[in-house]
Formats: sequence, C-alpha cells, structure tokens
Amino acid sequence: MLDNYEKFKKDVYALTKIDLNCYKEKQMRRRIDTLINKNGITSYDAYVDLIKKDKEKFEQFVNFLTINVSEFYRNPEQWKILEGEVFPKLIKTYGKNLKVWSAACSTGDEPYSLVMALSRQIPLANIKVIATDIDKQVLDKARMGLYNEKSIAIKRRVEFKEHNLLKDPYPTGCNLIVCRNVVIYFTEEAKDEIYKKFNQCMTKGGVLFIGSTEQIMNYKELGFVRDKSFFFEKE
Repeated sequence: MLDNYEKFKKDVYALTKIDLNCYKEKQMRRRIDTLINKNGITSYDAYVDLIKKDKEKFEQFVNFLTINVSEFYRNPEQWKILEGEVFPKLIKTYGKNLKVWSAACSTGDEPYSLVMALSRQIPLANIKVIATDIDKQVLDKARMGLYNEKSIAIKRRVEFKEHNLLKDPYPTGCNLIVCRNVVIYFTEEAKDEIYKKFNQCMTKGGVLFIGSTEQIMNYKELGFVRDKSFFFEKE
C-alpha cells in the first residue's frame, strides 16, 4: 500500500477542492491506489506531480474519483412511483412550474429521463431541471447527449452546472431533488450534512428521491417524513 495518504488528501483538496476526508477511506483509497498503479506510479507524491503537469491525467483522476455510474431509468419500479404518484402530487401542490434538481447527475441520463417523464404530464415549456455534478468531463458529455432532432427540445429543458455537494451553495426552492447512488460513498457525517442541506433548500412538501442502494435511518431528525421506500418528503 502507498504511504502518506493524509498528505495526499490535502494535496488533492488543494488541486480539486474534493475533500477525501468525507469519503469512506478504505473504499476510496483502494480505488485511488488501483488507478495510481495502472499509471505505473509508486508514490502519492509522484502521482500528484503527474496530475499537476498532465491535464489529461488530471481529468482522468477526477473522473475516476467521482464514480460515474449512470443509465436511463435505473430501477424502473421506482420510476413508476415517481411518475404515477410523486409527480401528480407535486403538480397538484405547486402547479406546473416545478423546480427539479438532479444532483450528482453524471452523464445526463437522469435529468433527461426526468424531463421525458414529466413531459407526459405537463408541457415541455414548463419544465426546468437543474443538473449538477462535480466532474467537468461528465458534464461536457451530458451537454452533448441526445443527438436526434426530436431531442433538442428535451435538451433545452436541462441546465447543467458544476457543483460540489460538500462545499458549494445549494439551489433554493426545490420541489423535487433526485440524488441517487452517490451519497453511499460518503461518511455518515457528510451524508447527514448533505441531507440537512437538501431539506433546507426544498419547499415544504417537496420530495427527495434517493437510490436503491441507500437508506436514511434518521430521516425524522433531518426534517423528513418517509413517503415510500426511496422517497422522503419535507415536513
């Protein structure tokens, strides 16, 4: 195993503003060590020197670090609940101009899926999805997504922004926040902080949709009511 991970974490924060202290160490360190070894590097310091000098290697590192797993309509049974129950309830409460945030959106599959699903219930012109991710590379890929002409209207309904869940200000007045299969990589303290901030930036009665690999045991303390398995409503 490579030495001086503590110094490496500080170096990474200085370069990327990604705080590795907020991630589960054993899991994250194993991922990083694998990448470093693949690059034929034998120390953390040497790897930091490499990513400082080589833009491509730097981007490779950030991309690898931010665990980009994405596919259209993951967990279809949960999307059925979203479309059949959550959307109608939100539309009834807030009207047709919903504010939706797809947090840690990866390559754009999720926000585009949200637009397509919502467009079956409200006009496209009313839909606005904010899609954020920490990784510039995947955001660029997401912006390029959906190539056919019919999809241009869908693309226009999504606004992509770079965002770090651990340090950047959160959007306000969100009616629905979708953040799935990302928070599992964080420590319990970081998770609680993220969920608290989600709660603060949501409207009363707004919904948080989390991933099937996640659970919020202390949701009441964080200001949520459990609606369905992976849906939590702000009290």
